[in-house]
Amino acid sequence: MLSTKQTRAGKVGPAVENVDPEKEENCYTKRSSSSPQGGPKKRSAFGDITNARKNQTVAGKKEAVKVAPSKAQKAHGALGVAKNNEINLKKSMKKTPTKAPAEPEVDSVPERLAPGQELEPLSERIPAAVEDIDKEQLNDPYANAEYAKDIFEYMREREEKFILPDYMEKQPDITGDMRAILVDWMVEVQENFELNHETLYLAVKLVDHYLVEVVTMRDKLQLIGSTAILIASKFEERCPPCVDDFLYICDDAYKREELLAMEMSILSTLKFDINIPIPYRFLRRFAKCARATMETLTLARFICEMTLQEYDYARESPSKLAASCLLLALTMKNLGGWTPTLEYYSGYIAQDLHPLVKRLNFLLTYQPRDKLNTVRSKYSHRVFFEVAKLAPMDMLKLEKALTSC
Repeated sequence: MLSTKQTRAGKVGPAVENVDPEKEENCYTKRSSSSPQGGPKKRSAFGDITNARKNQTVAGKKEAVKVAPSKAQKAHGALGVAKNNEINLKKSMKKTPTKAPAEPEVDSVPERLAPGQELEPLSERIPAAVEDIDKEQLNDPYANAEYAKDIFEYMREREEKFILPDYMEKQPDITGDMRAILVDWMVEVQENFELNHETLYLAVKLVDHYLVEVVTMRDKLQLIGSTAILIASKFEERCPPCVDDFLYICDDAYKREELLAMEMSILSTLKFDINIPIPYRFLRRFAKCARATMETLTLARFICEMTLQEYDYARESPSKLAASCLLLALTMKNLGGWTPTLEYYSGYIAQDLHPLVKRLNFLLTYQPRDKLNTVRSKYSHRVFFEVAKLAPMDMLKLEKALTSC
């Protein structure tokens, strides 16, 4: 039933991938949730109803009235002193010109507090050999460039909380092959509904973490996968599919009550902590550090998405997996190795990634799951630069390239 719903080249969703890689970060963040007619405007009578402006003006007048007499009294007292004592008046006249040089000191404050200097501690300054990748977007209020580094450091810290154990040992009715079939179906659902890639990655993470805690039979595996996509859609999408859509894609194998009960079960089991770090977010960040083209980034995405089906890669750190996928893509394109900028922002040196890069190239070379080719057919489309048709590197050439960089 699902095989008839193939991704069409004219759809808007996949076409988003074929954009300028340097502007890709803004493609998502600059979208407006308002209607095409424009965002809602404030009521013009709002200030009159609350009397906010009137209160401010009245308060300002009261303060002015209070301050004015005090200044007049001081001025009157000063004149009285001047009339009674001419010597003091002459001294005061001599001292008044000396106050003029104080004005340049006030004007010089903005020159000392240049933009970026007072907000950035000395300990957080970027090394000279490292490029500041967020500098270009500091004036973009939608990019939140000043918080980008802290956000990804926080995600790196959360990785330790979501390390997956080997849960297949306690699942008597589920195998790694069944999980691969489920993930292949979830990729097809993501294509048909034109969901974000973040939704797909998060849904797979939800399935894995739920299976860690709950022993499940194979007849409920598709229900878990569809419910995970529903939860991830509510977390990532602006307009998530409805419950009836997920019942339809399951060919009405489950009832509405079962889907809602599974949603409550997954959320309660995970204690509603579903902001799980995924490699796709790190991959976009690292590709920005490498100034990678859209074609190179798409190749790295293809490699990363191929690992979703493999249970052995489910326990890898998301940031390390994303860095390894990008390094392999850069090597396949002969675009250089791991630069100091990538090392600074990723937290990994090239030697830390070499073993995982070799495993990823082995995955592309031998294709252990030829029958589950949804990911390959997806990235064989011209919208994704047909990166799935690229020949993998020879292991000896890869070893030589990794050693030289």
